[in-house]
Amino acid sequence: MPIRPPILQRGDTIGIVTLGSPLGANIINERVQTLRTMGFNVILGKNVYAYTGFLAGPPEQRAADLMDMFRNKAVKMILPSRGGVGVGGILPYLDFEVIRQNPKIVTGYSDITVLLNVLYQYADLITFHSLLLIDFRRETPAYNFNQFFAATSTLTAPRQIQNPPGIPLISRVQGNVTGRVVGGNLTSFVGTLGTPYEIDTRGKIILIEETHEPVNTVYRFVSHLLLAGKFRDCAGIIIGQCTDCQIAYGTTFDDMVNAVLVPLGKPLMTNLQTAHGLYKAAIPIGANVNLNTYNNTLTVLEPTVSA
Repeated sequence: MPIRPPILQRGDTIGIVTLGSPLGANIINERVQTLRTMGFNVILGKNVYAYTGFLAGPPEQRAADLMDMFRNKAVKMILPSRGGVGVGGILPYLDFEVIRQNPKIVTGYSDITVLLNVLYQYADLITFHSLLLIDFRRETPAYNFNQFFAATSTLTAPRQIQNPPGIPLISRVQGNVTGRVVGGNLTSFVGTLGTPYEIDTRGKIILIEETHEPVNTVYRFVSHLLLAGKFRDCAGIIIGQCTDCQIAYGTTFDDMVNAVLVPLGKPLMTNLQTAHGLYKAAIPIGANVNLNTYNNTLTVLEPTVSA
């Protein structure tokens, strides 16, 4: 049974870490001030401002910051500053038993997808495909915060995940399945294939989203998952947005989904607003969800935090 991290409440302490690519100090400081204005205490990892090319320091250093946050009894939530690249590099330096004994809310998307799924698989921890530090700003849609706090600050269950008004979820293949949800950013978790941290889709509902890739490249990654058996083993498929993905050879992202994924016959829902798009649904990685493409609903069946 997956571990539910303790509930997040106003006044709790949030630990900020930079686990992949660097983020400018001015942006970090602005977003931290937003969190403090919202009523949270904030502490920063020792190397949160680190900057070495396209990485925020060596992997051992980034992993040490993350482990420090897990060991810190005051920290209730660990909030990565951004994704980018390089999160996979920290995985060999994590102590999953320490993490299992000190469950915290961990949230993010993009390359943080790798960490979210590995923490579920190796430490039995429910994690959240939801906001990063960069999203805590005045311009962020209320929908995003409502989704985030519904997942991390309430015990509500069952809880239906809905898009913002006027943006429909689209059922492509009909079915009604229940399973634990895994996945996230396609590029990031395809990069784990063939490693000890390869995503496990057996009996799971798999979520896929992508950004800023031409459709022929997205097809290559989806084909890689097909060859690796990840769609054969899964119970159902949820497709998020392919944000700013360019048409390639006259083929759109929807064309690719219809040609490659629809024929698999797995229950398939598309157009979930999450991750790199403007609107970001909060998906609890490792939680039990029901995907009903007859009724066009996606429902989280259990609380995703504990009292």
